[in-house]
Amino acid sequence: MILLYALKSIAFALTEPYLIIILAVLALVLYRKNKQITVMQKMIIGERINSPFELTMSQIVIGIFAGVLITTIMSYLGIVFDESSSVDLVFLASIIFMFFNPRFICFSYSGAAIGFLSLVLSMLSKTFNLPNLDFLKIDVVALMSMVAISHFVEGILIILDGKTGAIPVFTNRNGNIAGGFALRRYWIIPIAIFFMIHDKSSIANSWQISFPNWWPIIKSSIPFDVLKNAILTLMPFYAIVGYSSVTFTKSIKEKSIISGEIVIAYSIVLFGMAQLASLNVALKFLVVIFAPLAHEGIIILQRYLENNGVPKYISSSEGIMVLAVAPNSPASEMGIKTGDLLVEVNGQKVESEDRIAEIMRECSNFIWLKIKNISGVLEQVSYNKMNKDKGLGIVFVPRKVPKDSMIVKFDKSRFSQMLNDMKNKDKDKDD
Repeated sequence: MILLYALKSIAFALTEPYLIIILAVLALVLYRKNKQITVMQKMIIGERINSPFELTMSQIVIGIFAGVLITTIMSYLGIVFDESSSVDLVFLASIIFMFFNPRFICFSYSGAAIGFLSLVLSMLSKTFNLPNLDFLKIDVVALMSMVAISHFVEGILIILDGKTGAIPVFTNRNGNIAGGFALRRYWIIPIAIFFMIHDKSSIANSWQISFPNWWPIIKSSIPFDVLKNAILTLMPFYAIVGYSSVTFTKSIKEKSIISGEIVIAYSIVLFGMAQLASLNVALKFLVVIFAPLAHEGIIILQRYLENNGVPKYISSSEGIMVLAVAPNSPASEMGIKTGDLLVEVNGQKVESEDRIAEIMRECSNFIWLKIKNISGVLEQVSYNKMNKDKGLGIVFVPRKVPKDSMIVKFDKSRFSQMLNDMKNKDKDKDD
């Protein structure tokens, strides 16, 4: 029964006109970000791996399933807010925070900010006997439980879909050029929240739900007897959760799995602290402070692991490293993959990236390559439909930066700045 109403609430979010408008606006924001990603992919790899529309639609569709999962978990656990609660401000704040810094879209920041403000206003209201000052009325236990659950599902999304739309980037490691990938992925998620209704006249417009005897699972600040006899309604909201990272020491699959597991571990700890927060006000303050600080700690941890890890994609005297392969390219048809080393072209030792281009210009329609794969096995592959206008479709990790290259160095800059740098390079080349 609870699952049925959770699904109904998500369906309502996808059919109600004013909620569809919100969805369309959020989709437009993500479409613009995805357009930047596809332009960068085309500039670096030679062609788009996905279209902006495909990336955006997948974010919406995957987000819907994630929303169903979050809503279902919250519903079965019994996370309920009072109808006077201003918890909806968390969703609004997260979207506003995104425009200051993309990583602030996370509920760890908006939820903690709103929760902390609510606690302060509540204390001031009681201290100075000013009831109207306590207007947020946020249940911190329920709020931080919601934040924890959303992160649990976010971790799953990162593992399953965080590698989509990865962009090859480069950095300098001890005088050597290391290849890597910048990852940025967002999902639009419809979330429905239980609200307790006090106004009896609202009964006709509310979904009256029958709950099993074991419900709710977690302890709430709302008294059990009051909750069991309350009129509850599910109200849907839209949220955006996102993942942004860069890796030079892991494959994009390995990076997304590790990042997802760290986020899931964070969500479990946060959920436990949220339940302890029901004991007293001090623990409530502790959990709203812990949420953003621990989230920043995750970022610092991942940065530390990257800075102290061994670069995965570096060319050597043995050959030139393959960083990325364009789909439907000659290299893709030959089975060349990220992490392979190109050792020889047409029987000639590859000494530099420029030498590869020279050999390609000299060859006929048939080429053969000697590749050392990730397992360390040497193999020979060939292609018989080459021409002077067709490239291999490979992004190599150069030993040195060619003067007329489309290589973009990654130095923690924003994607928009990286895009502008590449456009300027392209313009200079045309001139």
